[in-house]
Amino acid sequence: MPSTVENLVTAERKKLADLPEQTNKDPAHAALAWFEERNALLDALFYDIAQVSAEEVRALASWRAREGTMLLVPPPGEGAVEVFTEIQDFLDARGGKARALAVAGVGSSAIGAAAFARNVAEALGGPVAAVVSGYGLSDVATEALGGFAWFGALNSLRHSFEGLDRVAHAMSDHTHSLTSVEADSFLRLSKDTATLIALLEAPAFKVPMLIGHSKGNLVISEALYALRKLDKLAPLVRRTQIITVSAKVGMPPEFAGRVFDIMGQFDMFGALNSRADIPADYIVPGAWHSTNPEFPMNMGIKVPEVLRTVLPMLGEQKVPRRPAPVSTMLDLPQWMTGMLAGSPWMLARPFTI
Repeated sequence: MPSTVENLVTAERKKLADLPEQTNKDPAHAALAWFEERNALLDALFYDIAQVSAEEVRALASWRAREGTMLLVPPPGEGAVEVFTEIQDFLDARGGKARALAVAGVGSSAIGAAAFARNVAEALGGPVAAVVSGYGLSDVATEALGGFAWFGALNSLRHSFEGLDRVAHAMSDHTHSLTSVEADSFLRLSKDTATLIALLEAPAFKVPMLIGHSKGNLVISEALYALRKLDKLAPLVRRTQIITVSAKVGMPPEFAGRVFDIMGQFDMFGALNSRADIPADYIVPGAWHSTNPEFPMNMGIKVPEVLRTVLPMLGEQKVPRRPAPVSTMLDLPQWMTGMLAGSPWMLARPFTI
């Protein structure tokens, strides 16, 4: 496998090679290349991108691997990452039978999402689905604030900026996607959240585990609160385990006792972006916020190793550790997102990845 630096260089070369075509087809998004460059650097800092092959990096660096894109990621050495922009294509490729669904964060691109999912796939011994949570124009406002201000009330800003995507795509060459979101008239959310809602409500998608890192935990929470408002949460509660990494984010109270929170011992950044009333279920000794094992001083969370350690602990959660009434109040931003689901003035419109 190539190193982190080699993969970062490969990704940047691919983006430069594609820039003329990208500018012609999608000038509005091309104007925001600076944000994407920063996302690529964040991928290298926070994710184990050395686990993604050079060929996969070139494919994932494509202009189309944007926020809301779905990936099917096999364990190391068992095949290449597959990229999907249509939910039905993803399900037809057995994406609904994956061992888990992973959502990376920290402004991640498809490369970071694939790296995190591959770590999870290695631990679970089978393919893992992933939703890309970066690259949306809706994230510009919060990215400009430093890339980490999406927790709490500030996160609601990114949904307000979805209108920018509609304007940008009106000037671009694009294809329709996420038809199930359109058919069910879901809230016009950021594409990562909207994609996750559509997947979780699809009858063919029955993964037993949701796992997020950093901002990805918030995306999962938003989607679950929206499904709660739509009265579609019960089937998920019965079959789904949630694992959060590097940020303790509140989930709907129905999941009390079914959420396992992992934090690094020295992850003050993650602690600042976490619910203070939620105790960590597992502390990774000596670790910070990154999941890149090449992080200096050995402070990266080694996801495969940590998951193998905690998986046997999941069945030990006998007593719910989160008071339901308090949880709903402290999860106000996600709760408000869920309340808006299905509102007549916010119904889904055709949109693209």
